[in-house]
Amino acid sequence: MGSLIKALRLPLLLALLWASVGAASAAEYQVTIAGMKFSAPPAQLHVGDVIVWRNDDIFRHTATARDKSFDIDLPPKAEGRMTIDRTGAVDFYCRFHPAMTGKLDVRP
Repeated sequence: MGSLIKALRLPLLLALLWASVGAASAAEYQVTIAGMKFSAPPAQLHVGDVIVWRNDDIFRHTATARDKSFDIDLPPKAEGRMTIDRTGAVDFYCRFHPAMTGKLDVRP
């Protein structure tokens, strides 16, 4: 029985370590819409990070990926959240105001 506990201890320890590293590395960032513009997205985004999109304007906006990977509807004074789930560059815009644009650069 003692050897069984020892054998299970290492995989359990590794699983707990992996979970704590993953949780510690995720960050939350905010991209604000004000004056018909997106604020600058963070330069260092990683898979697992969360973006809180906040619309401080009096108009309805969206944060819509050109590759259709996300589309967040943002009524006036509202927020929407998304967790980043893949790497790469993603251009985004507002469907109602196509001149409003930005780009996310996501690293592993």
